[in-house]
Amino acid sequence: MSTKTQWMPVIGLEVHCELATNTKLFCSCANAFGAPPNTNICPVCLGLPGSLPVLNARAVEFSLRLAEALNFTVPDKSVFARKNYFYPDMPKDYQVTQFELPILQAGVIDVDGVTIGIERAHLEEDTGKSSHMGGGGRIHDAEYSLVDYNRAGVPLLEIVSRPDIRSAEQARGYVSELRAVLLAIGVSDVKMEEGSMRVDANISLRASEADEFGTKVEIKNMNSLRSLGRAIDHEIDRQAEALETGETIIQETRHWDENENRTSGMRSKEGSSDYRYFPEPDLVPVAPTAEQRAAVRDSLPELPARRRERLIEAWGITLPDARILVDVPGLADYAEAAVAALAGGAARDVVNLCTGDLLAYLNETGRTPAAIALDPAGLADLADLIGDGTLSRSLAQEVFAACVADGSSPRAVVAEKGLAQVSDTGELGTILDAVIAANADAVAQYHAGDDKERKKKRGFLMGEAMKASKGQGNPQLLNQLLDERLV
Repeated sequence: MSTKTQWMPVIGLEVHCELATNTKLFCSCANAFGAPPNTNICPVCLGLPGSLPVLNARAVEFSLRLAEALNFTVPDKSVFARKNYFYPDMPKDYQVTQFELPILQAGVIDVDGVTIGIERAHLEEDTGKSSHMGGGGRIHDAEYSLVDYNRAGVPLLEIVSRPDIRSAEQARGYVSELRAVLLAIGVSDVKMEEGSMRVDANISLRASEADEFGTKVEIKNMNSLRSLGRAIDHEIDRQAEALETGETIIQETRHWDENENRTSGMRSKEGSSDYRYFPEPDLVPVAPTAEQRAAVRDSLPELPARRRERLIEAWGITLPDARILVDVPGLADYAEAAVAALAGGAARDVVNLCTGDLLAYLNETGRTPAAIALDPAGLADLADLIGDGTLSRSLAQEVFAACVADGSSPRAVVAEKGLAQVSDTGELGTILDAVIAANADAVAQYHAGDDKERKKKRGFLMGEAMKASKGQGNPQLLNQLLDERLV
């Protein structure tokens, strides 16, 4: 599209990550998703008069973990502030956050060989959750609204990128890599569908030859990587069309409607002066020590980028496969345990099973690898059966389905159902001879046809042979024997 060459997108992302602490940021209320509404609340997180906040030390530790993972600068001290605004899900009428002196500054993250700067990451408390009843869930059309304050006070890290992102695809890659890092270092479960990771996108366009940025628009309500990409692409197109028709882009906050695949205006975008920030008088500055940072540094696990590199080198797999293994929670651990349990099979077969049948099963059931009936040793056994020729990949799918349902041994399933692959050339030859005799017309058409026709008829005969072997014929041997008979 011509507009995308004429206008350069400038994108910055604000990622709000709920930290996986046991309690909230400033009180001892449980930090737990899914509790009955308004049960995990107290005078502190509701901001009742006379209540005093106490900073959660684990939230500071989690912030330092991210600092070490993404090379943030950690200032000598950071300060909490009150961000003043009124909204029903904010019980105090202000949010305790960080403004001028955040806990983390100037980090970087590499996305597919491109370094994207991170301006800051600051600690803050989450808000409650409003549910608008009726009118399709939109506040303007709702009959009434309900507020659940369980989430109020949950610790957040707001991670603000520099405006270094230039496309929806790059934005998705940035969030995906950030999510993998946050998960690997154990600071968040990053479940976008539960709201523990939320993304706002600031988007503007500038003429390709211009130096100055255009007017930015903030897009909210992206709860998946798919939504993020679609929302950014839509907003780029919307702004480009507006600019080309002489419209002025206004600084505003817009809502992403997933069903209608469009953004719509919510409110004018506030500036920092509108929030009347001032230092939080009830909290002292945060001043991490060198000893704290060293302890965190020593405790960090292998980071996603390094783990992908190691698996590619050790197993000879592709980068896309390595990304799936590392980015899906618990999948790389499961795969490595399975490879370690192999009796002679190939790591490649383990990877194929993990990124194919197992991944599909996890997506379908919503389970994690640690929660399925088939343990890594069982998957290794299945890979061994593929490697020694006992099972074809198609038969392995049937065995996997049986094993993952109840934890049965792959070898027991093969024996019980008689699923072992037929590799006896004599038996396969007999099957092929019968197929050729029963389909003499197809054989004649194969010999008389052009390349396209020969390919079609050969595929037909191979299919009939597999059918006659009840799917248990060794495909490699069948192909070889069929070619010999079609000469």
